[in-house]
Amino acid sequence: MGKHDEPGETIENRVYLFESLARAFLEQSAGALGGKSPERRARALRALADLAYVSCAVADTEHLSPKAVRKKVLSAVALAPHAREASAEDDDDAGG
Repeated sequence: MGKHDEPGETIENRVYLFESLARAFLEQSAGALGGKSPERRARALRALADLAYVSCAVADTEHLSPKAVRKKVLSAVALAPHAREASAEDDDDAGG
């Protein structure tokens, strides 16, 4: 079994990527999560959710070219927010 085939390695990559992206986001937007505005908090949480999606997409598609990964990520951006959430639920149901 190659390094790319190990489930633990993929999860570790997801966590590492999300941690790095989230840290950079929080350095710039920490006040949004702790602020009094529910709208700002909701936008910040959506941004973190998008970063989590990107982390998973990148970690799970190491076998694809950078162009193919970009296309996958941008296809999620094109979805309406409620469609993106439904798609994530579908992925969970399918074990992915």
